[in-house]
Amino acid sequence: MAKVIIKLGNDISTDDIYPGRHMATVLPSETPQFAFSDRTDFNAFLRSKEFAPGSIIVGGENFGCGSSREQACSALKGYNVAVVAKSISRIFLQNSINLGLKVVLCPGLEANEGDDLDLGADQVTNRSTGQSFEQVRLPAARQGIMDAGGLIPYTRTLLVAGRQP
Repeated sequence: MAKVIIKLGNDISTDDIYPGRHMATVLPSETPQFAFSDRTDFNAFLRSKEFAPGSIIVGGENFGCGSSREQACSALKGYNVAVVAKSISRIFLQNSINLGLKVVLCPGLEANEGDDLDLGADQVTNRSTGQSFEQVRLPAARQGIMDAGGLIPYTRTLLVAGRQP
């Protein structure tokens, strides 16, 4: 079970998640400090790290729209949060999988900041309201990459095991 640390609306762009003025900083170890930097209260909360690992950012439709900057995903991964959204833009979704940022597609989700969510294999349960919502499962290969922590750890594991990626 994990707590929702913020509920965002629709069309949250990669520029909102990781503003373009910070693009000179691309190292995954440095990008987290700039996550949601224009939302100064939330940025300060993230930087304080006063939340449990695995906490959840809830988004509406089209989360991660805009540019293809993977720094938006690496900045969030640096805080060990998950994104649960009604829909996620195609490029943000693929970048999340490749970098190992946990994302869950849940079109009917109803949750608010402070709610406790249980992310199951097929559904998201809001323990605060007692409601359950069906999630859209990723194909097994994409889920495996995300679960392994990203494309590089996934490929490394296969190579060590002597299998082809």
